[in-house]
Amino acid sequence: MKGASFYLVCFLVAITFFAGCGREVGRKIKEEIVPVKVMKVKLENLTKNLEYVGNIKGENEAIVYPKVSGKIIEKVKEDGSPITKGEVIAYIDRDEVGLKFEKAPVESPLTGIVGRVYVDIGSSVTPQSAVAFVTNIDKAKISLDIPEKFLPKVSLGQEAEVRVDAYPQDKFIGKVTKVSPVVDIVTRAAPIEITIDNSNHHLQSGMFAKVKLVIEENKNVSVILKESVLGKDPDAYVYVIENKKAILKKVALGIRQGPYFEVRDGVVTGDTVVIMGQQRLRDGSSVEPEE
Repeated sequence: MKGASFYLVCFLVAITFFAGCGREVGRKIKEEIVPVKVMKVKLENLTKNLEYVGNIKGENEAIVYPKVSGKIIEKVKEDGSPITKGEVIAYIDRDEVGLKFEKAPVESPLTGIVGRVYVDIGSSVTPQSAVAFVTNIDKAKISLDIPEKFLPKVSLGQEAEVRVDAYPQDKFIGKVTKVSPVVDIVTRAAPIEITIDNSNHHLQSGMFAKVKLVIEENKNVSVILKESVLGKDPDAYVYVIENKKAILKKVALGIRQGPYFEVRDGVVTGDTVVIMGQQRLRDGSSVEPEE
């Protein structure tokens, strides 16, 4: 009997010990406070943009061909020379037996700038030979192909932001001056044309341009950082801090610009949301927020 009493006492002590340990572990888990970084939901203006790349060309451009065959005997204009319509670029010796010598002019079909002269004195040319390239760059143009799903968002007169590598700090503002009424059946896109005032001639024909078209603009909307969002719309969630507790809430997102998402439902301006540390959270976790 004494042995049985001894084992009974040991059993009761063990139960008490493990029960105490369990309560202690539970207390530690319950009291764990997770440090998190947070931000206030704030108001911003957001835009949704279409971004494309294209090549710049002059408002009017032409490759100039001679009317007769022969050899170039005189160059009147060089690359970069201003020129008016009808002005001579070069002269040709027709060099035809039985004809009186008379040099034939190669004339510009438009007013602008001689972008390139392709021939040298002594070069043989025919009516199929390109002699020069002439461009009018007082206005610059960019042609783009817009997917059909975005066409309802593009209209004549709409502004476009244009940037070029030659002037990285400058922003050129153009306008949509042409929208094709026909969609290509292969690409499912329609060409549009953007025209930019270029009186200072900073934009040169052939330059590579980056174009941004604003197709949606929302002012004074509630925004959150993209880092705060868990999942993807329509199943997107954020942790909102209430009384130092992390509450998981579903949100409806709108447009995104840069680091921000528009949030249309689920949180309101002034709410505090977690932007770092969500991996350690669950709904109802105690937190130590830091802005």
